Amino acid sequence: MSAAVAAARAACLRGELERHNHAYYVLDQPTIPDAEYDQLFRELQSLENAFPELLTADSPTQRVGAAPLKEFPPHVHGVPMLSLNNAFAPAEVEAFDQRVRDGLESIVAVDYAVEPKFDGLAISLTYENGLFVRGATRGDGATGEEVTPNLRTLRGIPLRLAGEGWPALIEVRGEVLMFKADFARLNDRQRERGDKEFANPRNAAAGSLRQLDSKITASRPLSFFAYGVGLGAEAVAVKTHGELMNKLAAWGFPVASERRVVQGSKGLLGYFAEIGEKRPGLPYDIDGVVYKVNRLDWQAMLGFVSRAPRFAIAHKFPAEEATTEVLGIDVQVGRTGAITPVARLKPVFVGGVTVTNATLHNEDEVRRKDVRVGDMVIVRRAGDVIPEVVAIVPEKRPTRDLFGGEPLHPPFTLPKSCPECGSTVTRGEDEAIARCTGGLYCPAQRKQALWHFAARRAMNIDGLGDKLVEQLVDAGLVHTPADLYGLTVDTLAGLERMGEKSAQNLVEAIERSQQTTLSRFIYGLGIRNVGEATARDLAKHFADLDALMAADAEALQAVPDVGPVVAMSIAAFFAEAHNRDVIAGLRQAGVAWPIAEPVAAVAQLLAGKTLVLTGTLPTLKRDEAKAMVEAAGGKVAGSVSKKTDYVVAGEEAGSKLEKALELGVAVIDEAGLIQLLNGGV
Repeated sequence: MSAAVAAARAACLRGELERHNHAYYVLDQPTIPDAEYDQLFRELQSLENAFPELLTADSPTQRVGAAPLKEFPPHVHGVPMLSLNNAFAPAEVEAFDQRVRDGLESIVAVDYAVEPKFDGLAISLTYENGLFVRGATRGDGATGEEVTPNLRTLRGIPLRLAGEGWPALIEVRGEVLMFKADFARLNDRQRERGDKEFANPRNAAAGSLRQLDSKITASRPLSFFAYGVGLGAEAVAVKTHGELMNKLAAWGFPVASERRVVQGSKGLLGYFAEIGEKRPGLPYDIDGVVYKVNRLDWQAMLGFVSRAPRFAIAHKFPAEEATTEVLGIDVQVGRTGAITPVARLKPVFVGGVTVTNATLHNEDEVRRKDVRVGDMVIVRRAGDVIPEVVAIVPEKRPTRDLFGGEPLHPPFTLPKSCPECGSTVTRGEDEAIARCTGGLYCPAQRKQALWHFAARRAMNIDGLGDKLVEQLVDAGLVHTPADLYGLTVDTLAGLERMGEKSAQNLVEAIERSQQTTLSRFIYGLGIRNVGEATARDLAKHFADLDALMAADAEALQAVPDVGPVVAMSIAAFFAEAHNRDVIAGLRQAGVAWPIAEPVAAVAQLLAGKTLVLTGTLPTLKRDEAKAMVEAAGGKVAGSVSKKTDYVVAGEEAGSKLEKALELGVAVIDEAGLIQLLNGGV
């Protein structure tokens, strides 16, 4: 066979196989028997082996997996993959609808795009000029793990986009999952081989996608559903989310057939009830439904709050419950010293997993529910939420004799001393949580503090997991985070399951973490009530760690969203001598960050002001200008109203400029914006 004939036949086979893949994996309507498909597939493989120049990145033969990877490289999402706020009751859905209508001002009724909430693993797929080039997990929302070779093995993911109208660069978001029937067959195979069975389809899907050997991924029956677009969304010629989903389907992506558009809170709740009835018969697991404002321009107007959009919400199904026996009640010591009672349970299958422990939250909750050893209790689990004891079954409580009388076991009492270090356990006057006073001297807190310090969103020390932290603390090698920077390859190589190469990689990761950002460092300290967002706000406001450490509670409350409780937590943390010693040790070890200009002095320049950006500015990109306005205390809105203080107009400003002139809103250009930011008027 000549090269020209082989090329023509290979192109024909690729097109035919992709059509069959789409019919089978996307439309669920197979067009040929498996044996016939396999024959075509082997023919294409033979041609590509004989003529290597015919092998293309989008060939169906590239879905069988490649050589194992050493690790997953990080992937920074072009647009953050945000999580959704949750609703559990009808009143919360009605409140969401009311907030949306309030945010859109005069809008009376709102159309919502609704669809099932898949119980799988969120991923992003990047396409350049129609070709699949990169895929990543959600990770922490800002940075995920690139798993491109593994995602190539999923036949439901198009390697080349079909149809027309797709941008040159686009990032498609969706969920990788495993159908119930495929999960059952996979576990059958596991049993036949004598291998460990998977707990549920979600765990099986997540574990399969994160295999270093993509051939293993290719052997697992994974499916995919698209539900949105990240980077490149503005270049898609659609006006609603519903139209966007139709576009994704036309480009070759599987999308939920149960999606639709409804109106108002009644429509949302009606859809929720309908899907709830269909849930047992669906071929895949779902843990709720997702509601999104249908119009994309209204989504832009509503914007985001913290790590979630204002225009969308997840309505979760009621938690699954089961009854089992309390074998014992222990206490756990958390990172901040919180003492949490935990019920040790007779193993029970609930919510898709076998549960052996359930939280009792705090001392007051244990007393209110009167949970005792030997009780039969109702255990609840919903999605990834930690299982909890809902209530006891009073009539099944064991008593001292067969005819009733006194309970066999006494009420639970919280220990007066920490079970880890023996330090005193105290409880604040207005607090529900009791805490160990041992701080970093308590091994339990020390381990949690070190693990938190090394986490990806904090100092990002790759390879320093909880098991290794336990070894380091138990061996007395690490007492504070500063001690990490004194570890050597020889010291680490002597630990269990830690070879010289792994030790070298960890030392290098620790050295890399010396160059960080102030916000990551603040978050890594593990200050009570200080999450990522607050850490960013503190870093932005003070810019200098010494200034933050010197701030009193009153000065701290000048930071946006820092109230009295958070301010007291921060001030108390830096007032502790041992915390200051740890920080000094970290600085001496070389931990540093770029010095930024403090914004505390300029944060009020645009405080209370609302600006709208429109058109193309001469030098500033839209997100740069937005960040500058927000850093100066201002708010950037998506639409012009009487409440707008300034409209910043560039070239081709369009309807927003017209609306500003109509309402008499002040219009400025980029130079005017810079003047405002520099304190001008």
